[in-house]
Amino acid sequence: MHRASSTVSRPSTGRSRVSTAAVAVAVLFLALGVLGFIPDITSRFDDLRLAGQHSGARLFGVFEVSVLHNLVPLVSGVGGLALARTASGARTFLIGGGAVYLVLWVYGLAIEQDSAANFLPVNDADNWLHLGLGIGMIVLGVLTGRRR
Repeated sequence: MHRASSTVSRPSTGRSRVSTAAVAVAVLFLALGVLGFIPDITSRFDDLRLAGQHSGARLFGVFEVSVLHNLVPLVSGVGGLALARTASGARTFLIGGGAVYLVLWVYGLAIEQDSAANFLPVNDADNWLHLGLGIGMIVLGVLTGRRR
């Protein structure tokens, strides 16, 4: 007898599509967080600071990072992996996490990049990344979390 699934389909892993998407996003976040601590991948690594706009380090030479800024995707990744164990948790991670990244995007637009308010720090490239991540995560959460 075939049991009805609560998600659109299950890949061969037995994981729902929304959980698979959440794991993929979480792994991406973990990778980005770790890469922010690796010299040469992060240019001007000697300028890496705990927080604030004075951190001159750039992930891939583009995205302004600090220790605090690198910890954000690491925490997101760990949380995403924990929540991805269930379809509802995965959906919450994708949609809720997407909303958080949209808030980070608004934060980046609202602050002066040379001010003390830029404690993460963020630059224009980070703002575009946060917008893309926010929209992408919400879309993944909605589309992969749909029920038949």
